[in-house]
Amino acid sequence: MKLIVNLLLLLLILGLGYLLYNSIKEPIQFETQKNRREAAVIDKLIKIREAQDLYRQVTGTFAPNFDTLVQVLQNGTFYVINVKGDPDATDGSSVIYDTTAVQAIDSIRSWGIDLSTIADVPYGDGAKFNINADTTTYQSTLVNVVEVGIPRKVFMGPWGHPRFAQYDNRFDPNSIIKFGDMNSPNTSGNWE
Repeated sequence: MKLIVNLLLLLLILGLGYLLYNSIKEPIQFETQKNRREAAVIDKLIKIREAQDLYRQVTGTFAPNFDTLVQVLQNGTFYVINVKGDPDATDGSSVIYDTTAVQAIDSIRSWGIDLSTIADVPYGDGAKFNINADTTTYQSTLVNVVEVGIPRKVFMGPWGHPRFAQYDNRFDPNSIIKFGDMNSPNTSGNWE
C-alpha cells in the first residue's frame, strides 16, 4: 500500500512539475517569437518605405500598389543635382549645377532590396502587405500620402491568438504594424 501511495505521489509531482514547466515555457516562447517576427516585418517595412521614397523621387507621388512600385523602380530614372560653388555668394563667384541621371534599380540593389519579394510578409505564409496611396488635403494643401502595413495576427501564425495578450498586455493580434498615414503626410512607422 505504501508503495502505491509513493508511486501516486511521484506521478502527481511529475505532473505538477510538467505543468509548472509549461506555464513558464509558453510566455518565454511567445516573447521570443513575437520579437523575432516583428523585427522581420519591421525590417521589411523599412525597405518598402525606402522603395516608396525612391518611387516618389522618380514620379512625384507614392505607388498605389506593388506592381506599379516594382515596374517604376526597375525602369525609372531620377536626377541628382550637385551644386558646385555657393549659390548665396554675393562676390560674383560662379555656381555650377551638375545634373546626373541615376537609374532607380541601381539604388535599390545597393540597398539590398529584392523587388521580386518586396510585397511578401515575413512569416505570413504567402500574405502580402496592404498598400494604400492617394492625395489628401492637409492644412489647406493637397499632399501625397501612403500607408503600408499588416495586422499582427497575419505574421504571428499560431502565436497570433488573443489569449497570448495575458503575457504582454500591449499585444493585440488585430492591431496593424505600419508606416505612413492616409490622413497626413507622414511616413513614420508606428513602431518608432
